[in-house]
Amino acid sequence: MIKVRGLTKRFGDVVAVDDLSFDVAPGQVTGFLGPNGSGKSTTMSMIMGLNHPNSGSVTISGKKYKDLRWPMREVGGLLEARAIHPGRSAYAHLWSLAQYGGITKSRVDEVLELVGLTSVAKRRVGKFSLGMGQRLGIAGALLGDPAVILLDEPVNGLDPEGIRWTRSLCRDLAAEGRTVLISSHLMAEMARTADQLVLIGKGRLIAELSVDDFVACSSKQSFKVRAANLDLLIPALEDAGALTLREPNSCLTVMNLSAEAIGELALEQQNALYELTDLSSLEDAFMELTEGAVEYRAS
Repeated sequence: MIKVRGLTKRFGDVVAVDDLSFDVAPGQVTGFLGPNGSGKSTTMSMIMGLNHPNSGSVTISGKKYKDLRWPMREVGGLLEARAIHPGRSAYAHLWSLAQYGGITKSRVDEVLELVGLTSVAKRRVGKFSLGMGQRLGIAGALLGDPAVILLDEPVNGLDPEGIRWTRSLCRDLAAEGRTVLISSHLMAEMARTADQLVLIGKGRLIAELSVDDFVACSSKQSFKVRAANLDLLIPALEDAGALTLREPNSCLTVMNLSAEAIGELALEQQNALYELTDLSSLEDAFMELTEGAVEYRAS
């Protein structure tokens, strides 16, 4: 369990994190979202003890990071995948970390196999692609077999297979009862990976809720509908306040009305529904909820 309470961090006149509080519970993947410059990376570095807050506190299983007896065995973090000496091999990098954390050589071999880098273990990291560097960073985070894992933008540079692997890894770790906090700007991937979301903007908490509840916050909810008799259904939907749009493939897009209301209207008509698909997205909700918190906006 990670507990963030009243966390504030200033860099000169810039307030990077502003009285931020949230929890990251074990047994689920918590997605950490926010626009560029919102304070996500700064918050994660404070959880790992790499930055010190001006006020507030962070605890991991009830302790501050600096008070953990064997930090690498309790918390694993990927905050900057390329922060590795380019002249070292992947194996040498992990073995140096292992010695610092009192971890066996056999565990180095295990994590290299886990992330798919066994065949390039002796290659210099400076020759690695961006995706290979990400895999090595994840290997470092998992080296101590920790109960708490923080991954900052772990799928950057990964190919589709790598992204899918990272998603499965995060969900498997959570299923084992571990605490998993992952940040990403890929909304579609976060919707597939996370159970719970923490959204911040300009260093402040905007929302802390489940993925389903987060998407439901969007006012742009819409549904794809296929029914036995669209000509009969459309007037009833519009009388109930819905906006409807006929699609060329005998489908209907319905906006401003809930799934329950659509289903009940069809039932009243004894009009069989063949499809009722939610078209709302995590991206829509994210854009709407962060509208006033974007610091770097293109013209």
